[in-house]
Amino acid sequence: MKARTSHYAMALGFVLSFASGAAQVFGQQPANNGPATLDMTLTKPESVGFSSERLERLHALMQQVVEQKQLPGAVTLLARHGKVIDYRAYGMRDAASGAPMTLDTIFRAFSMTKPVTGVAMMLLYEQGKWLPSDPISKYIPEFAHLKVCKGVDAAGNMILEDPIHPPTMQELMTHTAGFVYGFFGNTPVDKEYQKAGVFQSKSLREFIDKLAKIPLAYQPGTKWVYSASMDIQGYIVEKLSGQTLPDFMQEHIFRPLGMKDSGFYVPADKRGRFVTVYRSNEKGEVVPAPGFGGEYAEQPTMPSGGGGMVTTAEDYLRFAEMLANGGELNGVRILSPAAVHLMSTNHLAPNLLTGEFSIGAQVMRPGLGYGYDCAVEFDPAEANLPDGRGTFFWDGAAGTWFWIDPTNDVVFVGMVQRVLGPDSPQVEYQSRPAVYQALLNPKK
Repeated sequence: MKARTSHYAMALGFVLSFASGAAQVFGQQPANNGPATLDMTLTKPESVGFSSERLERLHALMQQVVEQKQLPGAVTLLARHGKVIDYRAYGMRDAASGAPMTLDTIFRAFSMTKPVTGVAMMLLYEQGKWLPSDPISKYIPEFAHLKVCKGVDAAGNMILEDPIHPPTMQELMTHTAGFVYGFFGNTPVDKEYQKAGVFQSKSLREFIDKLAKIPLAYQPGTKWVYSASMDIQGYIVEKLSGQTLPDFMQEHIFRPLGMKDSGFYVPADKRGRFVTVYRSNEKGEVVPAPGFGGEYAEQPTMPSGGGGMVTTAEDYLRFAEMLANGGELNGVRILSPAAVHLMSTNHLAPNLLTGEFSIGAQVMRPGLGYGYDCAVEFDPAEANLPDGRGTFFWDGAAGTWFWIDPTNDVVFVGMVQRVLGPDSPQVEYQSRPAVYQALLNPKK
């Protein structure tokens, strides 16, 4: 590898029907306080070991799903050694008006918000604000007396027991603390989330107060269950920093990295670039899904660290390139290499990597585990994936996806906007062989 100098409740509910003072120095900015630069000029693929001819297979794949009306449109972005080598828009941003997809289209990131929240947490970790071994209740005292649901009695009432140990921050960062989402499961605890309207809370404070009254769904550390953990992290970011989650991300991540179109809502002057979101109807036709995830017209009162962001392909590339380069983007350092390594290392025990635990296409299995707010391929061959060892990634409820491959120094961002379901095109995983079959000289 060459050295080089990265509204939610409605969305997830629908998927279920388918599936600061000077002492606090966080992201460091250049002396002129300007954002990081990133050269988006296309570089010839051959200069970094890729074949232009073979990359046409990626283009053909994306064009085909658009022409077959499986996706109205898409944007894909591929970089190696920090150089952009392929950047394309396909199809339409809005099928009804015929508005073409453009490179600067703004997408709902949904769960691709999670790694960004992870970086926010790692910024605070570097400041000594928390440790992985700390109990969550150290920062959220309301969680000090959480019980665990061990089943129900003959009358259908939950049987509760004490946790074998207080759920820890590491477990919160890895979906193993005992929380659920309330959308993807049918356990008694999921039903309590729905009954309490956890994700209909008007603030993160109200969100936490509701969760504090609901037991954990399983003993901490014994399962991997996709959950509200990153939304809980959003509350912790606010509590430890004294800023709202959107303000913290804007000041310490978005602005330093030059992510000018990223945030938790789309302002009026940018609404024309906001993509229409689609879903499948009962006939399998791809139709608009108005209001999916909310309108994103104003700053939310309950910002979702698990899925509330909007962003563009270029903005997310800036974020991913920062992580790929050990926490720095062209002189602007956000994290240390050590923090990025901790975040992108598998933290799941082998007994959780059996294929029993999954969300959508992401199955925790031999070779593929979970770090802090992202999945990790610690043995891609064993996981039957073509990426390099140490690749970390995640995706979003409306089909966005990205990966960072430190072995091959490859970063890929894919942006589509169709609600994931059983009949969704598998472009996230189809794009991987389409990319790596074109990498003919990995040592270049």
